[in-house]
Amino acid sequence: MTTWQRPSAVSLLAAHLRGELERGRWQGKMPGVIRLAQELGAARKTVEAALCEMEKEGLLVAQGHGRGRVIALTDAQVKRPLRIAILDLEPASVSLTEGYMVELLRRLGEAGHHVFFTNECLEGLRMDVKRVAKVVHRTEADAWVVGAGSKEVLEWFAAQPLPAFALFGRRRGLPIAGVGPDMVAAMTTATRRLIEFGHRRIILLSRRLGRLPQPGMSQRAFLQELAAHGIQTGSFNLPDWEETTAGFHACLKELFRVTPPTAIMVEEVPHLFATLQFLAVRGLQVPGDVSLFCCDYHPVFEWSQPLISHIRWDSLKVVPPILRWANNVALDKDDLRQKITPAEFVEGGTIGPVPRR
Repeated sequence: MTTWQRPSAVSLLAAHLRGELERGRWQGKMPGVIRLAQELGAARKTVEAALCEMEKEGLLVAQGHGRGRVIALTDAQVKRPLRIAILDLEPASVSLTEGYMVELLRRLGEAGHHVFFTNECLEGLRMDVKRVAKVVHRTEADAWVVGAGSKEVLEWFAAQPLPAFALFGRRRGLPIAGVGPDMVAAMTTATRRLIEFGHRRIILLSRRLGRLPQPGMSQRAFLQELAAHGIQTGSFNLPDWEETTAGFHACLKELFRVTPPTAIMVEEVPHLFATLQFLAVRGLQVPGDVSLFCCDYHPVFEWSQPLISHIRWDSLKVVPPILRWANNVALDKDDLRQKITPAEFVEGGTIGPVPRR
């Protein structure tokens, strides 16, 4: 196993000075050791060693004793601070409850970028490309982060001259940078486990984004696993519903009207708790009467007994790819890489054998 070593004070200071150089803080010549030591509150020896390290990297050129070091960065190496607009699925007040979003804003801010949310969100714009285009055209921004965009919305962004990053959403196969968890394997495992418990009437409550114009990758994985076990699939398994509170509960009522499901998979945490309440009001127990599974994770699950069955993934891992992309854009470098982060199925106590009626 590799031993982790704490970075030295010299390396940390050199990294800080390197970042300031890339942001264009100094032009022509580097300030002297005494001035930098006073400004940064560091020892002169540490500052001198950090500047020497930057000389070795070719970022600075020494001019002899008593003469300031010349900055050797080219214009292409100087990062310009970006105005980054975030157009998320839900309003900023909701987005900022997510830990990864808070960390993203912090990291981008530390890198010198100005980050802000648009007044509108994709949910409010109903994923309408024309309405999205109007928001983009009237917003002064150098780059865009788009949260959970539809295929049509992300296709539009990919065709624009402005750099854009797809945070989740239907980004696969599009020429746009992006990141999101690999839900396919975990979804397949979860579906197979329910089938092993004897369930055949399994539904997945997915937003329109995951259903239309055709099912997304994780939704297809769910349907394909059902079909692989001889279960005929249709609108019962992936029902349509209006994305409102009333529409969600109307969908549940319809599902339980004649031949109710024995297992429900919900994609989002708020929908999980709405489903739990719906079942409780009707005196249905989990998992005795209905197995319940969430395709997402929330720390509140740790307070549940039994543990809620779910798919777990490290949401903070979406931050570094966005930061890398933003810094590349600031250097006028094209970056269309898409990163897939791992996800795993966690079996809790909310799924079990199909009830015998």
